[in-house]
Amino acid sequence: MSAAEAELQAIDDTQQQIVDDFTLLGDWSERYQYLIDLGRQLAKLAPEDCVEQNLLHGCQSQVWVVASGDADAVEIRAQSDAAIVSGLIALMLKVYSGRSAAAILASEPRFIDQIGLHKHLSATRNNGLAALYQRIRAEAAARIA
Repeated sequence: MSAAEAELQAIDDTQQQIVDDFTLLGDWSERYQYLIDLGRQLAKLAPEDCVEQNLLHGCQSQVWVVASGDADAVEIRAQSDAAIVSGLIALMLKVYSGRSAAAILASEPRFIDQIGLHKHLSATRNNGLAALYQRIRAEAAARIA
């Protein structure tokens, strides 16, 4: 297995772990609480990172996204002022942060559909989640170009 294939497999494994974790939870009130708990564990950004240029547009709540690294490892950090959104960020970072730009661009966040997340979020939260994914992809693409 090549390094690229291994990394894609690691992304798939991470997504499957998220699906498995959500499957263990009962109803959606437990799943929302799990998201909130994940969001609480998210590292806070430095105040100087919470600026307009890092603000993610397309979200109802305020979300700041900061990326660093190179094509071999794109480090993504993000923060929101909303509890559930912070949990959604934590899931996306678990899948994509620290991965190569090529792997990020080659992988879709299939766990969202597999756990039924899109059905249980408001339209604005779904839009925000899509905007976060597009921002992560854009940061990855910028490191390849």
